[in-house]
Amino acid sequence: MISYGVDRVGEEGFRRLLSGGRVALLTSITGRSSGNMPTISILNSMCRLTALLGPEHGVRGDRDAGTLAGDYTDPETGLPVYSLYSAAGKGLRPEMLDVFDILVYDIQDVGLRFYTFISTLYNMLHDCAAAGKRLVVLDRPNPLGGSAVEGGMLQEEYRSFVGCQPMPVRYGLTAGEFAAMVNCREGLRCDLHIVPCGGWQGEAFPAWGKIWQMPSLGLPTFEGAALYAGTCIFEGTALSEGRGTAAPFRMIGGPGIDGEKLVREFAGRRLPGAAATPVYFSPTASKHRGTACGGVMLHVTDFAALRPVELGIELLDLFQTCYPEQSAFLPPVEPETRPFIALLTGCGDFVPGWDKREILERYARESRAFASLKEAYHLYERRRI
Repeated sequence: MISYGVDRVGEEGFRRLLSGGRVALLTSITGRSSGNMPTISILNSMCRLTALLGPEHGVRGDRDAGTLAGDYTDPETGLPVYSLYSAAGKGLRPEMLDVFDILVYDIQDVGLRFYTFISTLYNMLHDCAAAGKRLVVLDRPNPLGGSAVEGGMLQEEYRSFVGCQPMPVRYGLTAGEFAAMVNCREGLRCDLHIVPCGGWQGEAFPAWGKIWQMPSLGLPTFEGAALYAGTCIFEGTALSEGRGTAAPFRMIGGPGIDGEKLVREFAGRRLPGAAATPVYFSPTASKHRGTACGGVMLHVTDFAALRPVELGIELLDLFQTCYPEQSAFLPPVEPETRPFIALLTGCGDFVPGWDKREILERYARESRAFASLKEAYHLYERRRI
């Protein structure tokens, strides 16, 4: 049976990691035990919990994507809550460092480079190392599995909060393994400790026997999270990625688009593990809010066969072939900054006239190389599937 790090933190061998100092907890709405108990409550009963830290979406998951938040007092515990996604920055400020000795991280990530929880953990490694603070990661399995790696490497000049570390989009590590890799590769010497999962051998979420606790409102289902690995790139285009619908990152489309036509073209590409049906929708938020749109609804038919990053590239190529104006890349948000498509993909290849075949061939080479490199940081044996 698979267990989470928080399920084991009370064991004698791990309890000592939280003793003898003030503890701050960095968590989100996914910070819950296998028995559905909040990590906040668990730590509050077993150690000197003095503060809560919130990533994007907040400690309780009540913040929209991209919404900066301020500090406040948690009404349930009375503890101060410090935002790590605020106008003041995304790292540990002096007033935060003053209230804890030990920082605990417990967030269910989705195993994708552009999901910002991993960037917050990256910042915590650097900040804790610089301040001499202990960092304890309560580990959780990677819902997309621990073996498959997909996508191109982030190029250094495209580092950002949606791409903090040179690695592929789908990197096949747990948060704890990622932290160990960064600590080693960047020579941080952070006082890092990982409370491991139990019983996990690299299985994807459907094999865990657990409920899906959505890590953000944009990923209400595992199917959406699996496809998000590829469809997130549509956030960098004029198309709706399905925000403001019942199926974000599964519905992709825009005004004036014929869903039936797209589905016929999609079927001709014979992409493994996925199917598409026509869809017509009016988003209630984000791009094309209140406007009738047409497009495709994506379905996972075989997760083991699914190559979501490749699917995203193929679908983008299909939209730009059939509907180039509706699917154009968005310009930079601010002058002299990089387009969002470049930050999401971690490269500058996605410009008018981009070459699908060349990009996918490079992705394949780079993901194979990273798959070999990451084995040095595995904390769990991967079962061959």
